[in-house]
Amino acid sequence: MSGALPEVLRAAARVAVPWKNGGGLTREVCAAPAAAGFDAFDWRISTAEVRSPGPFSSFPGIDRTLCVLEGVLHLEVAGRGEHRLNRNSPPYGFPGEIAVHGVPVGGAVIDLNVMVRRGRSGAQVERRLGPGVLAMRAAVTVLYALTPLTAAGPRVSYRLEAHDALRARAGGELRVIDPGAHWVVIELSVPGGPP
Repeated sequence: MSGALPEVLRAAARVAVPWKNGGGLTREVCAAPAAAGFDAFDWRISTAEVRSPGPFSSFPGIDRTLCVLEGVLHLEVAGRGEHRLNRNSPPYGFPGEIAVHGVPVGGAVIDLNVMVRRGRSGAQVERRLGPGVLAMRAAVTVLYALTPLTAAGPRVSYRLEAHDALRARAGGELRVIDPGAHWVVIELSVPGGPP
Protein backbone atom coordinates (compact mmCIF):
# COMPACT_ATOMS: atom_id res chain seq x y z
CA MET A 1 0.00 0.00 0.00
CA SER A 2 0.97 3.64 -0.24
CA GLY A 3 1.82 3.77 3.46
CA ALA A 4 -1.61 4.79 4.73
CA LEU A 5 -3.65 2.05 6.37
CA PRO A 6 -7.32 1.69 5.43
CA GLU A 7 -9.75 3.78 7.48
CA VAL A 8 -12.71 2.16 9.23
CA LEU A 9 -15.92 4.20 8.90
CA ARG A 10 -18.36 3.12 11.60
CA ALA A 11 -22.09 3.25 10.93
CA ALA A 12 -22.71 4.44 14.49
CA ALA A 13 -20.76 7.65 13.82
CA ARG A 14 -22.92 8.80 10.90
CA VAL A 15 -25.22 11.77 11.36
CA ALA A 16 -28.65 11.89 9.74
CA VAL A 17 -29.38 15.01 7.67
CA PRO A 18 -32.32 15.87 5.38
CA TRP A 19 -32.17 14.94 1.71
CA LYS A 20 -31.39 17.75 -0.68
CA ASN A 21 -35.12 18.00 -1.43
CA GLY A 22 -36.12 17.46 2.21
CA GLY A 23 -38.06 14.27 1.46
CA GLY A 24 -36.13 11.90 3.71
CA LEU A 25 -32.93 11.36 5.65
CA THR A 26 -29.41 10.60 4.43
CA ARG A 27 -26.24 9.60 6.28
CA GLU A 28 -22.86 10.30 4.67
CA VAL A 29 -20.39 7.40 4.66
CA CYS A 30 -17.56 9.42 3.07
CA ALA A 31 -17.04 12.12 0.45
CA ALA A 32 -14.41 14.19 -1.30
CA PRO A 33 -13.70 16.88 -0.43
CA ALA A 34 -14.49 15.79 3.13
CA ALA A 35 -17.76 17.24 4.44
CA ALA A 36 -18.50 18.90 1.09
CA GLY A 37 -22.08 20.09 0.64
CA PHE A 38 -24.54 18.66 -1.88
CA ASP A 39 -23.35 21.07 -4.57
CA ALA A 40 -19.59 20.84 -3.97
CA PHE A 41 -18.55 17.17 -3.77
CA ASP A 42 -16.45 15.36 -6.39
CA TRP A 43 -17.86 12.08 -5.09
CA ARG A 44 -20.12 11.07 -2.22
CA ILE A 45 -21.19 7.75 -0.72
CA SER A 46 -24.20 7.76 1.57
CA THR A 47 -27.15 5.76 2.80
CA ALA A 48 -30.75 6.94 2.64
CA GLU A 49 -34.02 5.98 4.27
CA VAL A 50 -37.06 5.84 1.98
CA ARG A 51 -40.18 5.64 4.14
CA SER A 52 -42.82 7.07 1.83
CA PRO A 53 -43.36 7.52 -1.93
CA GLY A 54 -41.78 10.60 -3.48
CA PRO A 55 -39.29 12.09 -5.92
CA PHE A 56 -35.55 11.66 -5.65
CA SER A 57 -33.48 14.81 -5.27
CA SER A 58 -32.17 16.30 -8.52
CA PHE A 59 -28.38 16.32 -8.93
CA PRO A 60 -27.50 17.89 -12.30
CA GLY A 61 -24.07 16.83 -13.56
CA ILE A 62 -23.92 13.86 -11.19
CA ASP A 63 -23.90 10.17 -12.10
CA ARG A 64 -25.65 8.05 -9.46
CA THR A 65 -25.52 4.36 -8.60
CA LEU A 66 -28.07 2.90 -6.20
CA CYS A 67 -27.99 -0.35 -4.20
CA VAL A 68 -30.92 -1.39 -2.02
CA LEU A 69 -29.64 -2.69 1.32
CA GLU A 70 -32.95 -3.41 3.07
CA GLY A 71 -36.49 -3.64 1.75
CA VAL A 72 -37.93 -3.39 -1.75
CA LEU A 73 -37.91 -0.17 -3.79
CA HIS A 74 -40.04 0.43 -6.87
CA LEU A 75 -38.50 3.08 -9.14
CA GLU A 76 -40.17 5.05 -11.92
CA VAL A 77 -37.35 6.54 -14.00
CA ALA A 78 -38.07 9.13 -16.70
CA GLY A 79 -37.35 7.64 -20.12
CA ARG A 80 -36.20 4.32 -18.59
CA GLY A 81 -39.38 2.72 -17.34
CA GLU A 82 -40.02 1.01 -14.02
CA HIS A 83 -37.61 -1.04 -11.92
CA ARG A 84 -38.02 -3.04 -8.71
CA LEU A 85 -34.87 -3.31 -6.61
CA ASN A 86 -34.12 -5.38 -3.51
CA ARG A 87 -30.99 -6.42 -1.56
CA ASN A 88 -30.10 -8.98 -4.24
CA SER A 89 -30.50 -6.65 -7.24
CA PRO A 90 -27.41 -5.46 -9.10
CA PRO A 91 -26.46 -1.80 -8.65
CA TYR A 92 -28.63 0.53 -10.72
CA GLY A 93 -27.04 3.58 -12.36
CA PHE A 94 -28.74 6.71 -13.69
CA PRO A 95 -27.98 10.40 -14.37
CA GLY A 96 -28.73 12.60 -11.38
CA GLU A 97 -30.67 15.19 -13.37
CA ILE A 98 -33.43 12.89 -14.65
CA ALA A 99 -36.73 12.54 -12.78
CA VAL A 100 -36.91 9.49 -10.50
CA HIS A 101 -39.85 8.59 -8.26
CA GLY A 102 -39.37 5.97 -5.54
CA VAL A 103 -42.00 3.87 -3.79
CA PRO A 104 -41.04 1.62 -0.86
CA VAL A 105 -42.90 -1.70 -1.10
CA GLY A 106 -44.08 -3.32 2.13
CA GLY A 107 -42.11 -1.10 4.49
CA ALA A 108 -39.16 1.26 4.78
CA VAL A 109 -36.15 0.93 2.49
CA ILE A 110 -32.49 1.64 3.17
CA ASP A 111 -30.31 2.19 0.13
CA LEU A 112 -26.68 2.93 -0.63
CA ASN A 113 -26.02 5.88 -2.95
CA VAL A 114 -22.78 6.42 -4.86
CA MET A 115 -22.63 9.81 -6.57
CA VAL A 116 -19.79 11.14 -8.73
CA ARG A 117 -19.45 14.48 -10.46
CA ARG A 118 -19.39 13.78 -14.18
CA GLY A 119 -16.02 14.64 -15.71
CA ARG A 120 -14.20 14.69 -12.35
CA SER A 121 -14.72 11.21 -10.91
CA GLY A 122 -16.01 7.79 -11.90
CA ALA A 123 -17.30 4.83 -9.93
CA GLN A 124 -17.64 1.08 -10.32
CA VAL A 125 -20.03 -0.56 -7.85
CA GLU A 126 -20.29 -4.33 -7.34
CA ARG A 127 -22.11 -6.59 -4.88
CA ARG A 128 -20.13 -9.59 -3.58
CA LEU A 129 -21.14 -12.69 -1.63
CA GLY A 130 -18.89 -14.90 0.50
CA PRO A 131 -15.12 -14.68 0.91
CA GLY A 132 -12.97 -12.93 -1.66
CA VAL A 133 -10.04 -10.66 -2.40
CA LEU A 134 -10.40 -6.89 -2.38
CA ALA A 135 -7.63 -5.46 -4.56
CA MET A 136 -7.18 -1.74 -4.03
CA ARG A 137 -6.53 -0.77 -7.64
CA ALA A 138 -8.57 2.42 -7.84
CA ALA A 139 -7.59 5.81 -6.43
CA VAL A 140 -10.06 5.12 -3.61
CA THR A 141 -11.71 1.80 -2.79
CA VAL A 142 -14.57 1.49 -0.30
CA LEU A 143 -15.80 -1.80 1.15
CA TYR A 144 -19.33 -1.51 2.56
CA ALA A 145 -20.33 -4.43 4.79
CA LEU A 146 -23.93 -5.66 4.61
CA THR A 147 -23.20 -8.42 7.15
CA PRO A 148 -20.53 -8.62 9.87
CA LEU A 149 -17.21 -9.58 8.28
CA THR A 150 -13.45 -9.59 8.70
CA ALA A 151 -11.13 -8.07 6.08
CA ALA A 152 -7.61 -9.40 6.64
CA GLY A 153 -4.45 -7.75 5.35
CA PRO A 154 -0.74 -8.54 5.69
CA ARG A 155 -0.29 -6.01 8.52
CA VAL A 156 -3.65 -5.81 10.25
CA SER A 157 -7.20 -7.19 10.12
CA TYR A 158 -10.42 -5.21 10.34
CA ARG A 159 -13.67 -6.38 11.90
CA LEU A 160 -16.69 -4.66 10.41
CA GLU A 161 -20.25 -4.83 11.66
CA ALA A 162 -23.22 -4.56 9.31
CA HIS A 163 -23.22 -1.12 7.59
CA ASP A 164 -19.65 -0.29 8.63
CA ALA A 165 -17.31 0.62 5.78
CA LEU A 166 -13.59 0.58 5.05
CA ARG A 167 -11.89 3.22 2.85
CA ALA A 168 -8.47 2.58 1.31
CA ARG A 169 -6.17 4.31 -1.14
CA ALA A 170 -4.56 2.55 -4.09
CA GLY A 171 -2.16 -0.30 -3.40
CA GLY A 172 -2.25 -3.70 -1.72
CA GLU A 173 -5.17 -6.00 -1.04
CA LEU A 174 -7.41 -7.32 1.69
CA ARG A 175 -9.12 -10.69 1.96
CA VAL A 176 -12.68 -11.05 3.22
CA ILE A 177 -12.63 -14.37 5.05
CA ASP A 178 -16.24 -14.95 6.18
CA PRO A 179 -18.21 -17.63 4.26
CA GLY A 180 -21.52 -15.80 4.73
CA ALA A 181 -20.27 -12.30 3.98
CA HIS A 182 -22.37 -9.92 1.86
CA TRP A 183 -20.52 -6.76 0.83
CA VAL A 184 -20.39 -3.97 -1.72
CA VAL A 185 -17.18 -2.78 -3.38
CA ILE A 186 -16.99 0.79 -4.67
CA GLU A 187 -13.99 1.74 -6.82
CA LEU A 188 -13.58 5.46 -7.36
CA SER A 189 -11.38 6.90 -10.07
CA VAL A 190 -10.19 10.41 -9.36
CA PRO A 191 -8.27 12.41 -11.98
CA GLY A 192 -4.88 13.37 -10.55
CA GLY A 193 -4.83 10.67 -7.89
CA PRO A 194 -6.45 10.15 -4.51
CA PRO A 195 -8.34 13.06 -2.97
